[in-house]
Amino acid sequence: MKFNIEVDCTPLEARQFIGLPDVQPMQKAVMDKLQAQLMSNIEKVSPEALMQSWFTFDPKIADRFRDMFVTMSGLGGGLGGPRKDDK
Repeated sequence: MKFNIEVDCTPLEARQFIGLPDVQPMQKAVMDKLQAQLMSNIEKVSPEALMQSWFTFDPKIADRFRDMFVTMSGLGGGLGGPRKDDK
């Protein structure tokens, strides 16, 4: 003998019928806190914040970064162009 019982209800109604606790307020509080932490961390990794944190400990590092990018791009004469000290 086989019985099929079909129940048409929402997940909330099913949880209430079975007697499970309502976790929606706790879930909302956790999600709000998570969102606040994510938003504060996003501000820390913005390009402006990263550049400021990199350049605050050594004022000459900006010149070093510029020199590195010029060298890597080939604008510094390191890729076959004439050098400054060549005569």
